[in-house]
Amino acid sequence: MNIQNLLRYVSLALPIFIFFFITPHTQYHAHHDHQQPIFNDLTVHTFINKTLQWKTRLVKFQGHQLKLSTPTILAAICCFIASSISSAGGIGGGGLFIPILTIIAGLDLKIASSFSAFMVTGGSIANVMYNLRTKTDKSGRMKKGLVDYDIAILSEPCMLLGVSVGVVCNHVFPEWLITILFAVFLVWSTFKTCSNGVGYWKTETAKHNESRNGCEKVGNGVTKNGEIENLREPLMGVEGKENSGFPWKKLMVLVMVWFSFFIIYLIRGNSYGQGVIPMKPCGVGYWTLSLFQVPLAVGFTSWILFSKQPIECLGPNKQGVNKLIFPLMALMAGALGGVFGIGGGMLISPLLLQVGVTPEVTAATCSLMVFFSSTMSAFQYLLFGMEQTGAALVFSFICFIASVLGLVVVQKAIKEFGRASLIVFSIGIVMALSAVLLTSFGVLDVWQDYISGSYMGFKMPC
Repeated sequence: MNIQNLLRYVSLALPIFIFFFITPHTQYHAHHDHQQPIFNDLTVHTFINKTLQWKTRLVKFQGHQLKLSTPTILAAICCFIASSISSAGGIGGGGLFIPILTIIAGLDLKIASSFSAFMVTGGSIANVMYNLRTKTDKSGRMKKGLVDYDIAILSEPCMLLGVSVGVVCNHVFPEWLITILFAVFLVWSTFKTCSNGVGYWKTETAKHNESRNGCEKVGNGVTKNGEIENLREPLMGVEGKENSGFPWKKLMVLVMVWFSFFIIYLIRGNSYGQGVIPMKPCGVGYWTLSLFQVPLAVGFTSWILFSKQPIECLGPNKQGVNKLIFPLMALMAGALGGVFGIGGGMLISPLLLQVGVTPEVTAATCSLMVFFSSTMSAFQYLLFGMEQTGAALVFSFICFIASVLGLVVVQKAIKEFGRASLIVFSIGIVMALSAVLLTSFGVLDVWQDYISGSYMGFKMPC
C-alpha cells in the first residue's frame, strides 16, 4: 500500500516537473515563431550566440521595470514551484530564483539578486514559523523542536563573516574562475547529498522490514511484546524528546548576532559609499569596519564553543561531533555563497548532512540560519534604494505561500511513509537544478566577455 501511495505522489509530481522545464521554452518559441530556429546550424558557437541574442532581446523587452507580461507570469509560476521544492530542505532557493528571474523574466542580474533576497526571506519566514511551533505528546509534555539552536548559534557568526569575505572575492575573481568553482563544488555537493539520501532511504527500508518481520500483529495493532505498531513514524527525526520550554535565550543570542553584523553593514555601507554615515568608498574607515567583523565572529563563536552546552549530533561513527567543525563549515559555506551570490544556506545543508545531522534537523536549522541571512540582505537592499520594492514583495508573498504548501505536503509524505530521506532528495533536486542553471548562465557570461574582448583577469576589490 505504501508503494502505491508513493507512486501516486510521483505521478502527481511528474507533470509539475515537466511543466517547470518545458513550458517556459515552448511558450517563448511559440511567441517567436517568425524567427529562425536556434538549431539551424548545429555548432556550439552558433548555439551560444543565438542564446545570447535571445537573452538580450528579453532583457530589452522587460527593461528596468518588471511588467505584467507572459514571461513575468511564467517566472512567477516557476518561482512558486522552486520555492515549494526548496522549502522542504530549508535552503531558501536563491540558486533557482536568480536564473528564473534573469532567463525567463528578463531582469538584469542586480535586480534579480535583490528580488531573490526578498523571495528567500518570504520562504524562510514560512519555514521558521512552521518549525518553531511548540508540540506536545499524548501526556501533554512539550516535545523538543527540530531546530538545533546550538548548531545555529555556532554557525551563524562565521557564516555572516564568510559571506562578507565571499563578496570581496566575487569582486576580485574573474567570472570564469567563479563559474568553475561553482560547478565543481555544487556537483560534488549534489553527489554527496544524493548519496546520503540513498543511504537514509536504505536504512529506513531496512528498519521498516525489520519491524514488519520481527513483530507479530495481535488484535488492533498491539504487538506481542506490548508495543504499539508505528511503522510509519519518521525514522530519522528527533521529535518526541522532552523539552523544558522554548529556548528564548538562544534565540536572543541569534538576534544579537544579527543586529551586531547589521549595524556594521549599516554604518559601513557598500563599496560605492552608500551608508548612513558619509564615508569614502573603500577607504580606511570602510575596511576598518569590514575587518571588525573578524573579531566579532571569533568572539561570538568562542563564547559558544567554551560554553558547556552539548551538541546533540552523532557523526557517521556514532560518536559525538567536535563543535569546532560547525563554525568552520559555516565559514566555508558563507564564503562560497558570497562568491557565487546565492547565500550560504544551500551550501551548508549538504555539509551538515555529511557530518551526521539528521535530515529534519538539517532542514529546520538551515531554514533558521537562512532567515537571518536573507533578512539582512533584504534590509540592506531597502536601505540602499532598491527599485521595484512592490513587485519584490509580491514575489516574496508567492514564495511564502509556496513554502507553506511545500512544507505541508512533504511533512504529510514523511508521516505517511516514514521517509525523512525525502528531505534529502528535495535538497539534491534543488542543488542539481541550481548547478545546471547557474553554471549555464555563467558560461554564457564568460563567452560573452570572451567574444567582446573584455578583461578576464583578476580585479581590485574596489
